[in-house]
Amino acid sequence: MFNAFVVEAFEEPGQQISTSCYPKSTVISKRPRSLPYRAEASSRSTGGVPQGNSPVEMKRCSIVCPFTFVLLTSVSAWPFWRRDVLDNAVDSPDGVIAHLQHFGEMLYRNPDNETGAVVANWHEGWDRNPEELGNYAEGDILFPPQLEKNGLKAEAARWPGGVVPYMISPYFNTEQKNLIYEAMNDYHKYTCVKFKPYTGEENDYIRITAGNSGCWSSVGRVGGRQDVNFQVPGCLVKKGTVIHELMHAIGFLHEQSRFERDEYVTIQWYNILNNHVGNFEKASKQTTDAFGVGYDYGSVMHYSANAFSKNGRPTIVPKGATKVQLGQRDGFSKRDIQKIRKMYKCNKRRRSSY
Repeated sequence: MFNAFVVEAFEEPGQQISTSCYPKSTVISKRPRSLPYRAEASSRSTGGVPQGNSPVEMKRCSIVCPFTFVLLTSVSAWPFWRRDVLDNAVDSPDGVIAHLQHFGEMLYRNPDNETGAVVANWHEGWDRNPEELGNYAEGDILFPPQLEKNGLKAEAARWPGGVVPYMISPYFNTEQKNLIYEAMNDYHKYTCVKFKPYTGEENDYIRITAGNSGCWSSVGRVGGRQDVNFQVPGCLVKKGTVIHELMHAIGFLHEQSRFERDEYVTIQWYNILNNHVGNFEKASKQTTDAFGVGYDYGSVMHYSANAFSKNGRPTIVPKGATKVQLGQRDGFSKRDIQKIRKMYKCNKRRRSSY
């Protein structure tokens, strides 16, 4: 039963998109790759779903464009139309901000095309991961600008019951979507965290976007809609990159941010890019919790050895005679799984069969 349609007008690079007629259930069929970043906008005005921040005023069923594509579909509600743009767990929003406060306004900003341009050139032969190329806090942590004024909700950080409603941008192709689903299925298989499709009824959910702005996420549940971005193709080459950003979304910081990290690695400060030194600050014991799980060189949340290097030399060196690969992005380590299961109390309830 077809119950919705979309009218989408394509544009030349640098020009505005004209859009109209966005009913309750919609999908966009395609998008020219040349479009620059723009904030994706929501067309839902009811049900308490947060609205997007589009520079274009959304008009309801009023514009007819000669360059439109009309598509009938029965998919789930899609409230936005355009894209652009420690392994310590955080127990509360205060913990997140306490650890990241030295970034100041950098925490609350819009995604940028400069990061996107760098990630667009990333390939597997590089000596660092694509999420380590961003101009954001610690490379890939970004909070919605409105939170700078409003702050995080007191009940934020963890997702109740480990359930994370999500929606995925239609701009990903089948192969890219399958990689995202594969990463989610690893959460379902090894933990009790459940990613379930957004129905339009949930107040808090993640929006998996394909903006040309790198790989990034907020940390923990921030309240309302929050984006997790995967620029294509760079951010969707390895499953571990998807797992990494989703671990941020459910409440984890980077592994080398752990308060006891200096017992396990040496930070080579003189090799770090001058404007990225703050990315290597460590968290305090008071603001985070590792749940008794030891430091993990093999964590999917660990920086690579050359992260933010200005000269091609290592910025992180394991102590002693330890010879390990830092920054793997193949998938969960055993300790990653242990920490998630402890944070969400998976042993006290059945693992997800979703």
